[in-house]
Amino acid sequence: MARQALRTPPSAVSENRLGTVDPGIGFDEEEKLSSRDFVSSLSRGLSILSSFSNTSRKMTLSEVAAETGMSRATARRFLLTLVRDGYVVTDGKLFDLTPKVLDLGFSVLSTIGVWDRARPFMERLSDQTGETCSAAILDGSEVVYVAGVQAHNIISVGITIGSRLSAVYTANGRVLLAAQPEEYWDGIIKNAQLTPRTPYSVTKKTKFREVLEDVRDKGWSLVVEELELGLLSIAIPLRYRSGVLAGAINIAVPSVRAVPEDMVKIYLPKLKETADQIQRSLAR
Repeated sequence: MARQALRTPPSAVSENRLGTVDPGIGFDEEEKLSSRDFVSSLSRGLSILSSFSNTSRKMTLSEVAAETGMSRATARRFLLTLVRDGYVVTDGKLFDLTPKVLDLGFSVLSTIGVWDRARPFMERLSDQTGETCSAAILDGSEVVYVAGVQAHNIISVGITIGSRLSAVYTANGRVLLAAQPEEYWDGIIKNAQLTPRTPYSVTKKTKFREVLEDVRDKGWSLVVEELELGLLSIAIPLRYRSGVLAGAINIAVPSVRAVPEDMVKIYLPKLKETADQIQRSLAR
């Protein structure tokens, strides 16, 4: 079965960054707020870049100011600085990001060759099943796709390295959220954005807690048409030898080729076998 490996540039990311909700970097709240090492201008510049991901991309100066909570004058200075450095482009009225911004994101998508090591096993899994296989890490309330192999079928599931999706409605995301330490669970449930993507999406936080408990108990997650109509996805966690969570891998299958029972009976054993192979490779 023909398939295409999606490349992820190498980088160095801490184990915590890959698999858990960010608990901070070793400071208590008072130290975080009063630290003289905090560079507010850098933080505000990054908020300018982040604001574009919350919109349809091209924005006026007024829109950027509104998105970031800055004054027009302050937002203008930051935008013109980013224009000069090549991260933003403008036609005099609208501002937009440039591809140079990707350099910032790609540098944190993998760690110490983990996903380079995982890719051959994912390619084998895609060959065996004829379906798309991908890997993701958790970044706050979203998953970021760091590796993938896309099968070429008449109907196939498209994935893009670096793309982000809500962790709530993805199989990878639920696996990663369910694997978080108990002290994070209340915050996860409280902050979950349960905006339905399809008529089958979970919308109540009590039900979402039940979903996460079920995923934690089973060790895998099956999402049936909650993210996208006609799409089934099953995922399991991937860990280092130490037990630290590295990320999650999944298989996505169009509903015309599988029903939920098939995902558990046919695809889950192959997914588990692949995860075991990757984990043994990492241990070596």
